Amino acid sequence: MQALSEVQPEVSVVDYGVGNIGALLNMFDHLGIEAVAVSDERGILAASRLVLPGIGAFDRAMRTLMDRGLIGSLNEAVIARGTPVLGVCLGMQLLARRSAEGQLAGLGWIAADVLRIEVPPSSALKVPHIGWSDVRPAGVQSLFIPTDTADEPERFYFDHSYHMICEEASDIAATFEYGRTLCCAVQRGHIAGVQFHPEKSHRFGMRLLEAWARSQGGVTQP
Repeated sequence: MQALSEVQPEVSVVDYGVGNIGALLNMFDHLGIEAVAVSDERGILAASRLVLPGIGAFDRAMRTLMDRGLIGSLNEAVIARGTPVLGVCLGMQLLARRSAEGQLAGLGWIAADVLRIEVPPSSALKVPHIGWSDVRPAGVQSLFIPTDTADEPERFYFDHSYHMICEEASDIAATFEYGRTLCCAVQRGHIAGVQFHPEKSHRFGMRLLEAWARSQGGVTQP
């Protein structure tokens, strides 16, 4: 009989009732990447790589993870064992220390805080930010195609009212413009997150998810 770790799918999507699980699984299936939903400690600890999705309010998501007893297994998998993880939308915000949206502490895997988006009063921009925006890679991070080699700007679909502010500039993987420059992706080693919805971002989202899922250790090699 094979060991459990030898028969796991390539990607395990954490299903804790707060996220668009079906759309992510469908996208990975379209890409030919084996993926399943996991909702308990055993599934999280056995995962080869994890996606942490999320929609809605920060405190509700963190409370749900606590109530389901998943925070300990997530810390064990990601921090102790080095399992690659990708936070998506609210899931990226949960990687931070805290959010101005709520009172509960985040996972704290990225030295960052989450604040509400503020737009210039004279602008026509609205909060929440809903729609498509060009994304610009930052630093030497590898989630995105470098701007000097891309044929066209990568565009992703957003739906959010809060954004992450990183303590370390090196953790910022990409930015976008919305009244000012805002962080929309982070990466610290095997820990990564994107504020937008790759599962709703057509070819750009497919490219990013495939590159992340097929990368060595969760980090695409240059």
